[in-house]
Amino acid sequence: MNRTIKIAVCALVVGLALIWLGVWRTTPPAMLSEVALPNTWGGQTLERDGVSVAIEVRPLAQDGVLREGEFADVRFRVTDSASGQPLSGVAPGAWLDPETVAADQAQGREHSCKSRVGVFLKSSIGARPMLDLNSYFLLVMNRDASVSVVDPSVSVGGITSTMARIDIKQPPMDWVTPRDNKRVFVSMPTADEIAVIDSEQFKLIDSVAAGSNPVRLALQPDERLLWVGNNAKSAEASGVTVIDTRSLKTLKYLATGAGHHEIAFSKDSRFAFVTNRDDGTVSLIDIASLTISKQLKTGSHPLSVAYSSLSQAVYVADGKDGTVTVIDTASLAVRRVIKMKQGLGPMGFSADGRFGIVLNTLENQASVIDAATDSLIHELNVSTEPYQVVFTKAYAYIRGLASAKVTMINLSSLGEGRTPISQGFEAGPQAPRLAGDLPLASSLAVSRDDNAVFVVNPVDNTTYFYAEGMNAPMSGYPNRGQVARAAMVIDRSLREVEPGLYSARIKLPAAGRFDVAFLLNQPNIIHCFTALVEPDKTLTRRPGVPKVEFMLDKATAALGSPYVVRFRIVQGKQKAQRSGIKDVQVRYFRAPTSRVQQVAALEVGDGVYEAPVTLDQHGAWYLHVRAASLGASFDDKNFASVRVLPGDAH
Repeated sequence: MNRTIKIAVCALVVGLALIWLGVWRTTPPAMLSEVALPNTWGGQTLERDGVSVAIEVRPLAQDGVLREGEFADVRFRVTDSASGQPLSGVAPGAWLDPETVAADQAQGREHSCKSRVGVFLKSSIGARPMLDLNSYFLLVMNRDASVSVVDPSVSVGGITSTMARIDIKQPPMDWVTPRDNKRVFVSMPTADEIAVIDSEQFKLIDSVAAGSNPVRLALQPDERLLWVGNNAKSAEASGVTVIDTRSLKTLKYLATGAGHHEIAFSKDSRFAFVTNRDDGTVSLIDIASLTISKQLKTGSHPLSVAYSSLSQAVYVADGKDGTVTVIDTASLAVRRVIKMKQGLGPMGFSADGRFGIVLNTLENQASVIDAATDSLIHELNVSTEPYQVVFTKAYAYIRGLASAKVTMINLSSLGEGRTPISQGFEAGPQAPRLAGDLPLASSLAVSRDDNAVFVVNPVDNTTYFYAEGMNAPMSGYPNRGQVARAAMVIDRSLREVEPGLYSARIKLPAAGRFDVAFLLNQPNIIHCFTALVEPDKTLTRRPGVPKVEFMLDKATAALGSPYVVRFRIVQGKQKAQRSGIKDVQVRYFRAPTSRVQQVAALEVGDGVYEAPVTLDQHGAWYLHVRAASLGASFDDKNFASVRVLPGDAH
């Protein structure tokens, strides 16, 4: 991000903060009732400007105690003070931070609270809250068997933004997450399994058998079942595997036909529609009985399938015949066949179900279907060899294999007899095709606010953030040490779980007294509630998580000179040194390259290890330590850097 954009973005954030905080002089004193029951679930209520806000911090522990290291649900019930009616859609903000007694005494509690919220709104790296209940994270699918976790709100040279890496058994191909974003299901074709990631704690929790060569994943609308497309070589093993999302047990396998499978559903989760590319058919599956109701011929080469909520029909695009077959989800019969051109491929519908966009890789076009009439209304030139499409509320974003440009189609400009408006931006320096071995998972991820996208460029290994209305991406997130392939947004912000009730699940911090800051925009309300987190008395008996302490003599090295990485592994508050670990390895790479090298480390003393590394190019090198025997929580979160200089400059 250049300096001009940085200044503009900072000014915008500060300006919004000042607008929100401008209520200080105009808001009348609060009518506040706080009956503190902080070690259970709360019991504090604020009434101001005709609005009542009640906080509830509900522990998941059965004994009802807020205890450090455990999980709790923070819930705000927002209602109209006079009528008691819930206030829906008000989108509050909230943060949790240690109580500041000195600031409260010096400024007064209300003013101190408002000052801190103003700082939190600026997203400053050095003044972030302990827990941000408005946050979201970016999962980046890597080429190897891992997923990176990025915090988009913080970035210092692409280092600070990378929070963690989740290792899985085999390289991923596709993924899907429920609406609550609490889990992520990842297909691993070479393992014949599905990885299940806990996206609240960012860790792998299970690997589930999913048939032969599991590729495409899809959740039915009620999210009760996960459907897996099995691209097996043999006809009897080619079909779909159905997995219960709660028990993670396989319910049934259905042989549907040969070839790759795409999957769509009726809105009521009564029927699944599975394409069989090599058979030229679509299997209609009754979900209640998990049996195949009908096999429909939809052309010689069906490549994609999508559902429109407006027309309540499923649309099947055939690449070889150049047709889109419309299947009515009520009668399960073909309603119409729309003739287009050869080369049709991926397809998607806008959120309202009105416009379907079918990509044509041969023609470098996007064909637009109006679901109201089941007719072709536009054929638009887009990025070369288009292969992915996603939708925000206002735009369709189209990614091309042979171009770094992302095409944007203005959805409000579409319609019979109208002239569509399209524009675009460059997402990186080179076309995705140059990276090779791309997964099915999309390199485009829609932002939490539905008005921006993250775009992965697999060539320069960077995920770009583009906000609608800008001329170019606002920022980029390099994927240090891994090779980026796809992206997914995990929303951790407060969700409206029922009218007027906003909730977020958190992992409780270390014991102490905390402020739970609350912000409402309309009407303008800022207030800090109180919570008390009890200590976990068993923590003293736990050894703690092993950590790395680097012992580098110097932070620079001369080109061509030998360099030895020296470090110790310690554990617990007393930093007891861990010795005898046999599988310690040092992974290192030069920024901005993504080629990772690895070397074994040997113990040279009590808990002290060394590893020789080859730093054969100028620039900044990053060093990470791994040891599988120390568990998943011990990975390369800690790093050291070494700058390699020319010999005469050293």
